[in-house]
Amino acid sequence: MTTIQIRDEYITLGQFLKLSDCISTGGQAKPFLEETRITVNGEPEQRRGRKLYRGDKIWIDGFDTFEIG
Repeated sequence: MTTIQIRDEYITLGQFLKLSDCISTGGQAKPFLEETRITVNGEPEQRRGRKLYRGDKIWIDGFDTFEIG
């Protein structure tokens, strides 16, 4: 599990994908979410605007499990 540190109260899933190096530009977020299975705290998620808070666990198929710190 990889921990991704944030400075603010929350980060959106789209921003998180860039920060975790799953995608290289924000424009890739929508197609990436449509093609890749992602769960947030065990629940499937496809909304790039989903707010992620410290302690949330994100699993991305083909990548890793991440935790927001």
